[in-house]
Amino acid sequence: MHKPIRRLPLFIFALFLFASGCGGGISIHQLPKPSLSDITESRLATRHVTLDNGLEVLIIQRDVVPLVTILAAVKNGAMAESPEYDGLSHLYEHMFFKGNEELPNQEAYLKRMRELGMSFNGTTSTEAVQYFFTLPKENLKEGLEFMRAALISPLFEEGELQREIKTVLSEYDRNESEPPFHLRQAMTKALFSKHYSRKNVIGDRKIIETATREKMQTIQHRYYIPNNTLLVIAGNVTPERTEAIVRKLFKDWPRAENPYVKWPIPDYPPLEKNREIVLEHPYQNVLISFAWQGPSVGKDPKATYAADIFSYILGQRSSAFQKRLVESGLLHSASFSYYTQAHVGPVNFSGFASPEQAPKALEAMKSELERMLRPDYFSDEELANAKIQLAVRNLYQQQESLDIATEFGFWWCVAGLSYRLHYISNLKSVERADIAAFLDTYIKDKPHVLGMLIDPAARKRFFPATDEPAPATLSPEGKEVAK
Repeated sequence: MHKPIRRLPLFIFALFLFASGCGGGISIHQLPKPSLSDITESRLATRHVTLDNGLEVLIIQRDVVPLVTILAAVKNGAMAESPEYDGLSHLYEHMFFKGNEELPNQEAYLKRMRELGMSFNGTTSTEAVQYFFTLPKENLKEGLEFMRAALISPLFEEGELQREIKTVLSEYDRNESEPPFHLRQAMTKALFSKHYSRKNVIGDRKIIETATREKMQTIQHRYYIPNNTLLVIAGNVTPERTEAIVRKLFKDWPRAENPYVKWPIPDYPPLEKNREIVLEHPYQNVLISFAWQGPSVGKDPKATYAADIFSYILGQRSSAFQKRLVESGLLHSASFSYYTQAHVGPVNFSGFASPEQAPKALEAMKSELERMLRPDYFSDEELANAKIQLAVRNLYQQQESLDIATEFGFWWCVAGLSYRLHYISNLKSVERADIAAFLDTYIKDKPHVLGMLIDPAARKRFFPATDEPAPATLSPEGKEVAK
């Protein structure tokens, strides 16, 4: 979705101004390089309180424009889904914008939104579900009343449920129309085979098709409780008045059992051996991807910061990684990434190649994995620059109330507010040895999943059969095809 042009922070604007050759003829060579020591955590005006029922409330005052964002973040998502609920957290997200005890159907719901001047949306990920409304500051109280009714008293009317099932299935269809989707699903299933449903955000088609009101209510009663929810109010607000409104509206929302004590998330068994998966599908390019089980933020937070820095270094066009793999012509693009999670975040190394270059590209990627373990793989300057740029990006994400709210909502669910509040400080402390420890612990000699998406004719031509055991071949639906 296209986003409007945003006001640049002063620090970024200055860098842009000088880099563009503006600024009264001052040469860029006359400017001092930005120093990491000059970048500190944002001093947002925040108030963090916890109500008696366990509801956490974060109020962030930012009087830039006369708007306020109200966000509810719930520790839910694929991680809470046993196989019979696979995909229903996402369906629940859709049902959040339907009828409740105060607004009995979607028509009344949307009418009230228009009256309050709201823009709205929701997101579902592996470990977080978020709902957010942005509206004029004068309508704060009414907006909080609106959020309360949606959180506490959904109706899950059968007709609306059936219509939304069709909407979610149409999203499923759009994903299935993209061949890389099937490879991602197959690789996730191989990487987290025992508890695949808890990593499968989009869900299982049959489970979605047969979803019931009773299952929606089960999700509500287990997870949509005050002691599993963060309420963020960010924007042009008065903290004292806002806290008073929240306390009055939400004090009677009853606390419930901690869902992750009663229904704990099982441990993901480590991958025991390498897996190779080939998906044959008519496709112009070849997608090659490696995946590992990475760190859990609660168990190894240092590794998550190291992974962020390492990924950033490799993502720069000037890096040796990009020069060897992309500028050489072997790959059209290459990326290395880690997804921060409370429960085993995946690490991925992927690239797109032409069919003709795919065999050489695969060997080059394997060689690059060996190079990554060398102590001189990146320079001190690259390390320092990555810290600066990630710190600046962290500050830049706090320029609008919606971005602020969604940032804090996600990190509260996944890692806790402290992780987000002290991100820059912890980023600064990462040294070369920490990155080496991340690679040694999660990449070096560790079992991985290697996946390839390739046209059948290209596979036959460029990867002819050998005497070695063939990797699993998948149908376009992601199912293994018997040899």
